[in-house]
Amino acid sequence: MLVLGGDAPVYSREYQKPDYIDAIHQLDINELKEPENFNEVLLKLASCPNIASKKKIYQQYDHMVQINTMIEPGGDAAVIRIKDTNKAIAVATDCNARLCYLNPYEGTKAAVAESARNVVCTGAKPVAITNCLNFGNPYKPEVYWTFVEAIRGMADACRKFETPVTGGNVSFYNENPSGAIYPTPTIGMLGLVDDNQKIVTSHFKNEGDLIYLLGDHCHEVGGSQYLKEIHGMIKGDAPILDLDKEALLYQTTLKLISESLLQSAHDCSDGGLAIAIMESCFNPSGKNTGCSVSLPLEYRKDIELFGESHSRIVVSVKSENKDRFETICSENNQKFLKLGVVKAEKIEMNDLIQLNTQDCAKAYFCGLEL
Repeated sequence: MLVLGGDAPVYSREYQKPDYIDAIHQLDINELKEPENFNEVLLKLASCPNIASKKKIYQQYDHMVQINTMIEPGGDAAVIRIKDTNKAIAVATDCNARLCYLNPYEGTKAAVAESARNVVCTGAKPVAITNCLNFGNPYKPEVYWTFVEAIRGMADACRKFETPVTGGNVSFYNENPSGAIYPTPTIGMLGLVDDNQKIVTSHFKNEGDLIYLLGDHCHEVGGSQYLKEIHGMIKGDAPILDLDKEALLYQTTLKLISESLLQSAHDCSDGGLAIAIMESCFNPSGKNTGCSVSLPLEYRKDIELFGESHSRIVVSVKSENKDRFETICSENNQKFLKLGVVKAEKIEMNDLIQLNTQDCAKAYFCGLEL
């Protein structure tokens, strides 16, 4: 019926906005105490399961895919060459269930956007998605409302990024006596690399390379890993995703990569800017780097460093490419902030964080074992 052009069945069920939504959106940032020790915050976030390396898990499987894997899982996206061509495909999955609990519309938009951002960081153009949509009992109006909002968010993001939904599945009735799971619309993004000699990895390369943030300051903390791990709460509204700003970021990043101007690219997501910078110091070969970063602060230090605003990518650039890099960003109306420089051994951020890279790596790579 569907293949022949018939209409798919449409089910209209009762749904209503859950009572908890308005209550949990209430978050007074002024009541959050700023950390006394930012080093401890970074190490704690690095070792928490949502952020820590999943290497112990994915290495149990065929992550080399018949020796065609060009970038292994663990970065922004895995990249696999297409034999007998100069092309490759990039794949990434994403979903932050906390954000979907707080705001299923914005949370699902974010899942599509982050998975797209992940493949873009390798040099791939997002082309299509699949999904695995996990929810509670759809006969409960509050649960079905979260499903409706998630579908609306996915549709809006996919239309903007021109990434059709090629397939997927829905899993309902994920509940226990205490209630339903958080809405978890997991997105799998496929990207296409036209020239696999220009793919970009997420780690810093050489001392002296300049570090930039493509994007803007963070002024929000709702739903962040920082809020959960350090302050023990899942509250506030999910960060609002500007689809136009996000699409512009993809366009600019792909232009920079096409001209071989980026040494590395890594998106900001769980843990915010500080975690993205820290992760960029980890080289899969074991030859880790460090950095000296001085972020011009416009807002609270902890929120600037650990908040999770969208549409941001940490990149590194050779010093001789600085002018061309900044010119392309300006021509594309892409905001950017110069953060600092790649150095050896130590991770330094705004005189707030001063850690040996190896101590950070231990927390990050052993987090699932602690």
